[in-house]
Amino acid sequence: MYNILWHQSVDDISDAFWQECFAGPYEGKWWYGALERAGLGGQFKFAYGLVLYNDKPVAIAPAFLMDVPIALVIPPALLPFFKALGKLFPSLLYQRTFFIGSPCSDEGRVGLVRGANGPEIFASINKAVRTKADDLGATMRVWKDFSEEQQSYLLPLLKTDGLFHLVSFPGTRLALDGNNKNDYIASLKASRRNKIKKKMKQASEAPVYVEIVSKPSMAVIDEIFALFWQTYEKGDTKFERLNRAFFDEISQYENSHYVILRKEESKEMLSFMLCFKLGEHVVNKFIGIDYRQPKEWFLYFRLWDAAVEWAYSQGAKSIQSGQTGYAPKIELGNDMVPLSNYCQHRNPIVNFIYQLVAKTINWDTLDSDLAIYVKAYPELKPQNLK
Repeated sequence: MYNILWHQSVDDISDAFWQECFAGPYEGKWWYGALERAGLGGQFKFAYGLVLYNDKPVAIAPAFLMDVPIALVIPPALLPFFKALGKLFPSLLYQRTFFIGSPCSDEGRVGLVRGANGPEIFASINKAVRTKADDLGATMRVWKDFSEEQQSYLLPLLKTDGLFHLVSFPGTRLALDGNNKNDYIASLKASRRNKIKKKMKQASEAPVYVEIVSKPSMAVIDEIFALFWQTYEKGDTKFERLNRAFFDEISQYENSHYVILRKEESKEMLSFMLCFKLGEHVVNKFIGIDYRQPKEWFLYFRLWDAAVEWAYSQGAKSIQSGQTGYAPKIELGNDMVPLSNYCQHRNPIVNFIYQLVAKTINWDTLDSDLAIYVKAYPELKPQNLK
């Protein structure tokens, strides 16, 4: 009854069906189209599974193929061994993986039409993924960063199809209480509220001003990308590498907005935050900061302050800020959003080993800031699923 047709371009599926399956606050055709047009083919090969039920479209499963650096998927203790072998067998340094989900997206998601049978659709997609991955020479299959919302459709596959569960880096989300920034500050715990007020007071003395920019000029995108790259180079976790063309593409989306800080005297751009306004939800996707500036300016906190004020002005009720960089996000009152990977290696022996390793991974082993968070709130630590 189910059939999955794999397409190579977002344009192979109608705009109306994309909108039906990926209405806000989820990234839709505009997001996948920007990634596709940005010329990232050296990193990813995109595919879109159109799910048919009795020849009627019922779901879209975005997917991509990637040669993942082995350093991102094996325990650190084994990395020197693999690097040594990699000098003789370079293919060992990468693991060809077929993902359901999207690079750069905060959450993986299959878009379903209203009333669709989620468990049956996910089971059908998983069978199609196995065949597609084999055709592409991928040894690993991963449902990437799925939230608890669609978890019930994936859990049966742990028992029936041999997948294993792997805790992922959590997303972050802030509920915007009340009607303005003061209401947000008041909603924080006293200890956090006092620290933020102190930092904001210092940050307010920095010689900067705020700009909100939509559809920036090429010159402004030059500045944006330079700051993005400086921040990218500073980061520890590098799954994808975005290029300048991506920012050219995504900046044309009508709901893309840049919150920018500039130096008052020179007009130099000091930081930016790219935000998508999706209904009553704001997605804070990428930031860039000039780390050469004085630390006492607290540019990140000043930028966040401006973004929160803008989000309230747009009637937003929440801000989603993605994975990694947890210390300031926790301090600013963000909640952790559990995300999970559901994986399977083609080789049963390797799959069994990966499954054992996955049981040892949790928030406190993924990130030192999360380890502190889990120690303070042990009840929020996600469970490894069997």
